[in-house]
Amino acid sequence: MTYDIEKLTATAKTFGKSRIAVVGDLMLDVYVWGNVTRISPEAPVPIVHVEKKTHCLGGAANVMRNAVTMGGGAVHAFGVVGCDPNGEEVHRQLKNFGIRPEGVYSDASRRTIEKQRIIAGPQQLLRIDYEDIEEVEGTCREDIIARILKLIGAGEVDAIIFEDYGKGMLSEEVLERILPAARAKGIVTTLDPKPGHLRPVKGLSVMKPNRGEAFGMAGRVYRDQGLPPEKDSQLHEVAQILLDEWEPDYLVISLAAQGMALFRRRHEMLVIPTRAQEVFDVSGAGDTVIAALTLGLAAGADIADAAHIANFAAGIVVGRVGTATVSADELIRSFSQP
Repeated sequence: MTYDIEKLTATAKTFGKSRIAVVGDLMLDVYVWGNVTRISPEAPVPIVHVEKKTHCLGGAANVMRNAVTMGGGAVHAFGVVGCDPNGEEVHRQLKNFGIRPEGVYSDASRRTIEKQRIIAGPQQLLRIDYEDIEEVEGTCREDIIARILKLIGAGEVDAIIFEDYGKGMLSEEVLERILPAARAKGIVTTLDPKPGHLRPVKGLSVMKPNRGEAFGMAGRVYRDQGLPPEKDSQLHEVAQILLDEWEPDYLVISLAAQGMALFRRRHEMLVIPTRAQEVFDVSGAGDTVIAALTLGLAAGADIADAAHIANFAAGIVVGRVGTATVSADELIRSFSQP
């Protein structure tokens, strides 16, 4: 698959002009790092000798973080955290990254979502989730919708990312009230969906599920037949279902080791092979992809070039342990690497 290095580079260098709003399920990713030297005498499980504990933005907040580290301009955060130490940590890290937090609400009735991962050497042993997944309280959601509509009306946003982890922030109403206003202003809208959570809503610029999510949304069971994407009739069928039901301008399906597949009406499928050299951890890779893809479109790239940029970004983060990000310089350098 060919691409123009100079064109991708020029696009990435203009990311700083892009103004992005991200709305979705905010999380805190917690990593407990250590080593295993023996098995517990109490049960056949490893004993982890803890060396350190780290925190980073997760979920929709990781999308925001990726948009900033890749050179994005103003990044507006929209979502809900709890009135707890983890919520305070999310606010602190948003501030540290220069992400605008005016649209982040603290709700005393909820816990801040925490995903805690136990890491021994390069290996993740266990993940523990602390979360409340009931729908976000109506007043918070109304205020968030109103704030986003105000940004749209004032011409202060170039793209909106909807990041759905099925934890209560996004709903059909949120999309249905924001998408028409955004489309009327020519604003890019992208959705990273959660299967079974939202019914189809029309008006998106791009929908970006991974393969498992795409099949789940289409009500199909994926059976790996070892086929290349071009010859995978199951994949083509699922893509057509999603294009018919959701009617996005573009559908991008992440295919793990097979890269990405871009689907457009009245066009052949475009397959973009993976750029990953080694895969250590896929945690947060989808967040990086949606951030890079949206930044590319907001900067004026066509969908194929934006998908190439996202593919390069994904190839970098999966080579790292933990929820990682990509810097603008790393991304640009990767365009020239074989």
